Amino acid sequence: MTMRAFVITGPGEAGVRDVPVPEPRPGEVVVDVERAGVCGTDAEFYSGEMAYLHSGEASYPIRIGHEWAGVVSSVGVDVDRAWLGRRVTGDTMLGCGRCARCAAGRGHLCADRHEVGIRHGWPGALAEQLPVPVTAVHTLPDRLDATHGALVEPGGNALRAVRATALDAGQRLLVLGPGTIGLLAAQFARTEGVEVHLLGRDEPSLDFARSIGFDTAWRADTLPRLRWDAVLDASNAAALPAVAVDLVEPGGRVVYIGLAGEPSLVDTRAIVLRDITAVGILSASGGLADTIARYAAGAVDPRPLVAAVVGLDEVASVLAGHRRPEWSAAPKIHVDPRK
Repeated sequence: MTMRAFVITGPGEAGVRDVPVPEPRPGEVVVDVERAGVCGTDAEFYSGEMAYLHSGEASYPIRIGHEWAGVVSSVGVDVDRAWLGRRVTGDTMLGCGRCARCAAGRGHLCADRHEVGIRHGWPGALAEQLPVPVTAVHTLPDRLDATHGALVEPGGNALRAVRATALDAGQRLLVLGPGTIGLLAAQFARTEGVEVHLLGRDEPSLDFARSIGFDTAWRADTLPRLRWDAVLDASNAAALPAVAVDLVEPGGRVVYIGLAGEPSLVDTRAIVLRDITAVGILSASGGLADTIARYAAGAVDPRPLVAAVVGLDEVASVLAGHRRPEWSAAPKIHVDPRK
């Protein structure tokens, strides 16, 4: 039996193919994918810029998609059948489960990890079905729909980044980059009583940020001269990591979660002489359960961040940067693999 899946075969070369239906191995479930998100990492695989392609950690052909939600349709022989029919989402980072990092709860840093739709060939969620270890699966409450579920993974990244700022209520945060992660981080920080500002480049994205309640959204030439207790870089601009260090209050924190397509240069003398703490965040692991809980409680509603839902046949166009005129300026595009 076969199913439809989106496959990238080389830079700028991709399409929908018929691939074998996955069979759950021991310890795994197979999920019927209801919704999957497309992100900057996926676009880098399509363009050929993704770092893993050059390090040997990924290679073409590749099946992308690591932000997803769906329903468990089959389970491995050793997996509790109570999982069948559950609506779920899951972790991207699949550690080996045997090394010291995995034993310490740091499987997202496992040297031998797979990453769903990204690293070492684990197939992604831009397909009708997805195999995933049951240990990586999280149940979605009934009140969360497929859109919520496919935004849990980016939400977990954003939540971990906000936690890393270590800010208290009443303090001020500047978020660089009003994309999906930046806007989710802004939403999570606001629920903590943090005063949130956003810095972006183009008016449509800034206007969208304002439309969901962030009036303090600025360009570089309009950014007010305020004390920034922490700066969170959620951009993909190579110059902004250094800008974050320049802007943050001495003794404050800079959190890096965005990745540029080329190396970023930061003067460590500025970090030392201003007693700045710099933190890097990799993955949503450790933030997924709390993200689900906050979505379910209504503290954060990520759904306005989705501009459109397309089928697999339109993914290549989306990855190439094309957007239909009728779509909003919201940053996220979702895919319904059965559409």
